[in-house]
Amino acid sequence: MSDQIKSIVEKLNKEPFKKNYNLITFDSLESMQLLQLLNDVLGEIDPKHVVDIREEMPEQTAKRMLSLLGILKYKPPGSITDLSTFRQGLVIGSKPVIHPVLHWLLQRTNELKKRAYLARFLIKLEVPAEFLQDDTVADTNKQYEDLMEAFKNLHKECEQLKTSGFSTAEIRRDITAMEEEKDQLIKRVERLKKRVETVQNHQRMLEIARQLRVEKEREESLAQQKQEQKNQLFHAEQRLQRVQLQLKDMQHAVVDSKPESLMKRLEEEIKFNSYLCSEKFPRELESKKQSLYFLQKVVSEPAMGQSDLNELETKINEVNAQINQLIEKRMMKYEPIDSKFSMYRQQASIISRKKEAKAEELQAAKEEMSNMERQMLQKANQARELDGTEVLKGDEFKRYVNKLRSKNTFYKKKRQEIAEITAEYGILQRTEELLKQRHEAIQQQLQAIEDKKGISGYSYTQEELERVSAAKSEVDEMKGRTLDNMSEMVKKLNAMVADKKSSLAPIIKELRQLRQNCQELTQECDEKKVQYDSCAAGLESNRSTLEQEVKGLREECIQEESCYHHTNCMKKNLEIQFQRAKDEMKTYVSPDPQDRRKAIREQYTRMILEQENLGKKLREKQKAVRESHGPNMKQAKMWRDFEQLMECKRECFLKQQNQTSVGQVIQEGGEDRLVL
Repeated sequence: MSDQIKSIVEKLNKEPFKKNYNLITFDSLESMQLLQLLNDVLGEIDPKHVVDIREEMPEQTAKRMLSLLGILKYKPPGSITDLSTFRQGLVIGSKPVIHPVLHWLLQRTNELKKRAYLARFLIKLEVPAEFLQDDTVADTNKQYEDLMEAFKNLHKECEQLKTSGFSTAEIRRDITAMEEEKDQLIKRVERLKKRVETVQNHQRMLEIARQLRVEKEREESLAQQKQEQKNQLFHAEQRLQRVQLQLKDMQHAVVDSKPESLMKRLEEEIKFNSYLCSEKFPRELESKKQSLYFLQKVVSEPAMGQSDLNELETKINEVNAQINQLIEKRMMKYEPIDSKFSMYRQQASIISRKKEAKAEELQAAKEEMSNMERQMLQKANQARELDGTEVLKGDEFKRYVNKLRSKNTFYKKKRQEIAEITAEYGILQRTEELLKQRHEAIQQQLQAIEDKKGISGYSYTQEELERVSAAKSEVDEMKGRTLDNMSEMVKKLNAMVADKKSSLAPIIKELRQLRQNCQELTQECDEKKVQYDSCAAGLESNRSTLEQEVKGLREECIQEESCYHHTNCMKKNLEIQFQRAKDEMKTYVSPDPQDRRKAIREQYTRMILEQENLGKKLREKQKAVRESHGPNMKQAKMWRDFEQLMECKRECFLKQQNQTSVGQVIQEGGEDRLVL
């Protein structure tokens, strides 16, 4: 918060505001002054808002500021989530509301000026549909939209010219250079005309040269037109191939087709597209929105530590344990109606998942078909360009297409059979699981009832019967001689089972009554649970409002504490400065000369005297240098002349020595010749 206030104060003290604020004066501004300051900043961005807020109603001020902030796309910070709270804070001039707005506006003033300028021309006026029925209003609205688009294009061109790096000085330099080149070309043409005038039949030659240039230009234009026509021919051939392929596809689709089949196919496509638009895409969009909401919620929350993560893990484990307990209770409770509904729900969910999977497969197949069509066109073009490639034509291609169509229908039938078998297998597998669960639950309930009534062994007897029957089958396979004994045993066991069933009949009646009571109790429990949930939701909303109030009060407390500490720091600085001033006065008024020499004033006076003496010496030295500057320059010039004179003498001396040495060599050569 302090960094934010510092940046606001720095921006306000600069151009074009020049407010001369510091942290204390800015923080001590009242609500009306803050509102006026915010209005001044908005007026700098948009001149239409340069008004005195004392001359208008608070509601008008808030409405005007909110409209401009909406145009500038300002979003309140995360602590201010309610628009009514933000509006109320803007009306009363609340610091937690206005300070972030000022900080946001002052950080990007130039960008917001541009946005406010464009908003005057690009915010479209919405005309009701009933007014657009009038031709005059519709034409005016169309003209208004065309002008808006023209303004957009002109603004883009203007921005491109601004950012392109061209300047008026460079353009002027280019124009002057082009004018100079033009003058040079005119002079060159005049010189060439003067040269050509001496040649015979120069007019005819000039005419022939002109015709040659015209014909060359015409040849270039014709070559360009030829290339363009070749490109157009190539594109037209490609378009013709695509249309021919589409025509063949349509012909194959129309062959042996009836209006009923076409209508059925169109209905299937309409159903598929309506399913995509009404069910799949909205569900995916809703899931994306929900994931985005959760991500934004995670981002807006503060960073979590290890302790917070441990608490969340414990809560997750507790909730999972509760879920498992509820699942176990539901499995223990046998309700045939609910089990039927659950089975139907499972089947419906399986069918919906299959439907989604098939829709995705169909969409992927359509994309793959479009890709394959593009590849087929490319391959056809390559085959057409290359010579010697075999391409099926006429009857061969028809036979090949018929063969592919028969294989495709056979493949579709088999694929449909496989899909039906897999779907039936999934349904049977799920029903088997449900029956196993029901069997286990019934067995547990039956054992509990048998133990309670003292007739344990009924289910065991049934299992024993099954085991004996299995043993019987094995014994029949191994030895076929004990069939009579096993049949008698089975009869006895059947009699025992009938006796057990007759004894269990009253218990089953009691169990039905208990189930009915259980259903009534569960219904009452659901009603109580609904009441509890509504009460808990009300308490949760009250708690959230209280938490927001506490959060706001804590932020105000933190702001007040920061102001308090800042004031204390300023107070300490002033006390230290005041103490230094007191010490300075004591040392300056002290009768002791040593203490007086320690005073800062005395030290500065001594330093001033030293600097004045040094300045006097430097001025005297400057005066002496100015007086001796002329003679010294003359003397330096004389020395340079003297050096040049001596250099000339040295060169002359060296030349003279070279001439004498050359003469001696010549003389010695002549003497040698005479001796010979």
